[in-house]
Amino acid sequence: MRLSLLTASDTQHDLAQAVRRRRRELKLSRSALADRSGVPAPTIKRFETTGQISLRQFLLLWQCVDRLERIAALATPTPEAPRSIEEVLRDE
Repeated sequence: MRLSLLTASDTQHDLAQAVRRRRRELKLSRSALADRSGVPAPTIKRFETTGQISLRQFLLLWQCVDRLERIAALATPTPEAPRSIEEVLRDE
């Protein structure tokens, strides 16, 4: 496990702000986003203020304001970087 100063709570807050910012850019009210996503407006309000939401509801909101492919890409393994010059030379 890597050491990070970023917490889960920080990330929840950042994701909530990203959805809120994008909702506003699209000129959608919470009610309009609720209609599009199927997520109740009070849940959207709670998410935007506290960051608390289920993963399913987050994905429903995200697909209305951005591309789900961006979230799906997080599950794609990244190639491991070489740890030594020998590994670099061996891979060539």
